[in-house]
Amino acid sequence: MKRTLPPSWARAAWLRRAWLQRGGRVALDLLLPPRCVACDDAVGVHGQLCAGCFGRTNFISAPFCVGCGVPFAAAEQGGAEGLCAGCRGQPPLFRQARAALRYDEQARRLILPLKHADRTDLAQVLAPMMQRAGAALLARADALVPVPLHRRRLFERKYNQAAVLALAIGRLAGRPVLPDGLVRTRRTEPLEEKSPDERAREVGGSIAARRSRLGRISGRTILLVDDVMTSGATANACTAALLAAGATAVDVLVAARVPDPRLG
Repeated sequence: MKRTLPPSWARAAWLRRAWLQRGGRVALDLLLPPRCVACDDAVGVHGQLCAGCFGRTNFISAPFCVGCGVPFAAAEQGGAEGLCAGCRGQPPLFRQARAALRYDEQARRLILPLKHADRTDLAQVLAPMMQRAGAALLARADALVPVPLHRRRLFERKYNQAAVLALAIGRLAGRPVLPDGLVRTRRTEPLEEKSPDERAREVGGSIAARRSRLGRISGRTILLVDDVMTSGATANACTAALLAAGATAVDVLVAARVPDPRLG
């Protein structure tokens, strides 16, 4: 039979734990004073941005395309439907996409170290931003699935930054995560210097749902998670694989969105 402490004892035990935790945080702050995760200036709490870096962080807010989430310079650019020209001319396979940040110099200071320099702690900074930006998408998601890395790139990098982000968001939002729901069936060339059409051809057919995860994808609404969206080619390839696996719908949530220079 489970032993239950008297209320006074339970409260005393709780207070002792609280003081120990607080003492541990104070000791950590004395040994390693909190620093801004972007510029290393002093801050009040570990894992924060300083006031200057926070002020330089460009959060995406309306107006933006209600389809792919690309920011607009003015609401009129979306027309009556609120869609960018790309979504009107060739609608993406995914239902909606949202991003927390514009992909600029400040966003790169948060994302590139996560991606290339083992700064997985930055996921704890980006995840709350992404949760706010994608609140509506998270509310209807049955599971989160990260964009996959090819096994060779995963071996080189040691972790998948999209999976790290998905797990952090899943904990915040209380949503299940399938870190290995998708796989890369072939290695693709870097997409940075390619046009949208070249990107689509390069990643087309390179992603598939993992067979052991089909039961957790079929019949469900999936939220695809990645660090950066540019043209949407990778998101479309992942969406095609998830829909082929039986997903009812796919939304996309990314840390940052590359603005379309044609939209100002």
